[in-house]
Amino acid sequence: MPAYWYIPVGIFAVLFLIDTHLVTNDVKKVISNIIVICFAGYALLTEIKSSKINGRFMLADSFIFLYYALSVFLFFLLRQLSDLGKDEATMLWSINNILSSLLYLTFIYTFLKLKK
Repeated sequence: MPAYWYIPVGIFAVLFLIDTHLVTNDVKKVISNIIVICFAGYALLTEIKSSKINGRFMLADSFIFLYYALSVFLFFLLRQLSDLGKDEATMLWSINNILSSLLYLTFIYTFLKLKK
């Protein structure tokens, strides 16, 4: 990353750490998830384009991208459908729990594969 990008990244980091009432925690979560999606997408594109990398982290990067992208959509879905019943909301959070479990299993698999 070029050096001039450190200034806006640092400003965004400080703004996320400051607990203000200008931006709610929900908005901060969505913005941070979108930033993670961009970085994970960039990492995936770099791994796909480069022939030198043997794809050791391809699975983990793919699931990071999938988890954060779907969590943003689940968040927007829950915000739009605020009058959901208990069963529907439980189902949506169950989807999020399944996705996070898959993400953690992918991390474990990737690190065990790297250990060998």
